[in-house]
Amino acid sequence: MKREFKFDFLGRELTVETGQLAKQSNGSVLVRYGDTVILSVCVMGKTPVTQDFFPLQVLYQEKLYSVGKIPGGFIKREGRPTDAATLAARLIDRPIRPMFDENLRNEIQVVNTVLSVDQDNSPEMAAMFGTSLCLGISDIPFDGPVAGVMVGMDEKGKFIINPTAKESEVSPLALTVAGTKDAICMVEAGSKELSEKQMLEALMFAHENIKKLCEFQDEIIAEIGKEKVVLEPAVINPDVDKDVRDYATDDMLAAIQIKEKLEKYAKIDEVKETTIEHFAEVYAEDEEFDKKMKDVSKVVNQIEADEVRRLIIEKHIRPDGRKMDEIRPLFADVDILPRTHGSGLFSRGETQVLATTTLGPLSDHQVLDGLGIEDEKRFMLHYNFPSFSVGEVGRYGSPGRREIGHGALGERALAQVIPAEDEFPYTIRVVSEVLESNGSSSQATICSGCLSLMAAGVPIKAPVAGIAMGLISNGKKYTILTDIQGLEDHMGDMDFKVAGTREGITALQMDIKIKGVTKAILKEALDEAKKARMKILDVMEEKIAEPRKELSKYAPKVVTFTIDPDKIKEVIGKGGEMITKIILESSNVKTVNDKDAVKVDIEDDGRVIIYHNDSEVIAKTRSMIEDIVKEVETGVIYNAKVVKVEDFGCFVELWPGCEGLVHVSQLDYKRVEKPSDMFSVGDEIIVKSLGYDNRGRLNLSRKEALPKPEKKEDKEESTEEKKTKKRTKKSEE
Repeated sequence: MKREFKFDFLGRELTVETGQLAKQSNGSVLVRYGDTVILSVCVMGKTPVTQDFFPLQVLYQEKLYSVGKIPGGFIKREGRPTDAATLAARLIDRPIRPMFDENLRNEIQVVNTVLSVDQDNSPEMAAMFGTSLCLGISDIPFDGPVAGVMVGMDEKGKFIINPTAKESEVSPLALTVAGTKDAICMVEAGSKELSEKQMLEALMFAHENIKKLCEFQDEIIAEIGKEKVVLEPAVINPDVDKDVRDYATDDMLAAIQIKEKLEKYAKIDEVKETTIEHFAEVYAEDEEFDKKMKDVSKVVNQIEADEVRRLIIEKHIRPDGRKMDEIRPLFADVDILPRTHGSGLFSRGETQVLATTTLGPLSDHQVLDGLGIEDEKRFMLHYNFPSFSVGEVGRYGSPGRREIGHGALGERALAQVIPAEDEFPYTIRVVSEVLESNGSSSQATICSGCLSLMAAGVPIKAPVAGIAMGLISNGKKYTILTDIQGLEDHMGDMDFKVAGTREGITALQMDIKIKGVTKAILKEALDEAKKARMKILDVMEEKIAEPRKELSKYAPKVVTFTIDPDKIKEVIGKGGEMITKIILESSNVKTVNDKDAVKVDIEDDGRVIIYHNDSEVIAKTRSMIEDIVKEVETGVIYNAKVVKVEDFGCFVELWPGCEGLVHVSQLDYKRVEKPSDMFSVGDEIIVKSLGYDNRGRLNLSRKEALPKPEKKEDKEESTEEKKTKKRTKKSEE
């Protein structure tokens, strides 16, 4: 039976429908937020899987019909997820994952299908709400509810919940927060150098409104929620637990305190293997051999986590011996690669990233075939994480969720300082190659990417650096860690990444494994991150203090000027004939796709942007375009070339692309019977502009440009005057 629930959320109606669609799933809801409509469905597998990790999959399926579009390309159907869809799925996955029972091993899929999109009402936030609610009303064990909101800011600094498309365009803050009634559990943000104080206020403002959405879900769950499946707790044999801890704890403690990563991990693996081999002999004759050996494996892994966490919380000792707020050794360099337009290398301990910057014409922008209003972008950051960076073999192919997510974070952090298109009319691509990794490669990407931008001469507003903060908590005490490495990330409770300039934050991302963090923890983490960011910027600025004034000799040079928008069609010509001619002639190439061909971008507002490595080619291209759009002034005399002779007159060219007619009546003061008797194609003549007729045609006159001949009566009068003067002179004599 269909049920409907409504909630007025800050002046916008949020409606939930259930009981009518996708009834064979464990739980399904249709969420309407304005004209945005999302179907959220969850399904649980019938039997547990054998993997040691929780098999959760969250999907966010964009349907282009939801925004009235037909997919591009030859295959007119949706294909692999767009980057935006992948990021939306990650956004939903991250806050709900910690809310599942640790004993759950049944495969769970949550599918969010975007059916209709109203750009003023976020489909991502509606999908997060729908995900939590469909899990909440299902029989799947889920310790929710969870909800999310977006936060923007108006020109007066006032925070806005779920800003409209127009409000988002001018907002200096784009913050997404998810949480429960009690605490925040996920953060994603980009901002125009907001202070730590402002960011913390925005986070708390978001959480106050998240509570309202969670309460609405609780009301629905209380009314129609199914009884949850009861899971059998995974109990480890207490004798096995004691024996394994007695045998392996000391060796594991020594292994995790080895400073060098690969040596540390090798020793940890050795301790685990030795422990398993030892107890395989001990339990060789035991009837419960398989079960006990699984317990041995679980206990030895738990010892590793327990000892890392105990050392940090109780003794303030980190695995590599650093202080809680100490950053690993830093290194920065530029110009590693001679032929790229810009390159930067950044290392933090055993994490090392090489980044390159490539500049191209605006026509190289990325086309976005998605659900958003934006359909193109001129700044891109791509993140690559090869397996060799962690000393392993692995699969190589298209980027996965991790690479797309880390790339988006780096792009968001640096996009805040990228110059506007009219200031720097280039498409900019930064590529991050992770060469070594021991935690926080995404933040090293931001640092190396910033170095490469400055080396390339991109006039960024200010240098940007990033740092990853961690948290270890036992429920009573907690410790904040600066610059977490891989082991601390894996065993810790929070990964809190903060990027920014000296003035403020440009990007923020927080993921947690516990069910939430408090305001006090967030404030301390932001404050410590700021201190670390200043130290990193010191090292970066010591290598390159500001963007270079000159571009690389291998980067395309650019000239920008403006023409009358009404003249654009004349520059392009019929079927692109004129612009093709300009490109071929100015570049001296045979095809416009030649690598040496000049690039010309013409914007709708009349801006013309010319790119080429050779300044002379740019100058010639500009001259040809300016000749076409140059206005003919009425009454001015021009040199012209005859291009066509007809019985009714001559067509002449004032300059390339500018032609007009000299009517037969305007060729000479005397009558002209046949223009071809006087002129041939190629003749040079002078003409005077008579202006344009009512059909926009240019009329010219040769006659008006010539000296006006004297009339017959003027000549006769002149002769008589001479005779008179002569007689007068004789009489005077």
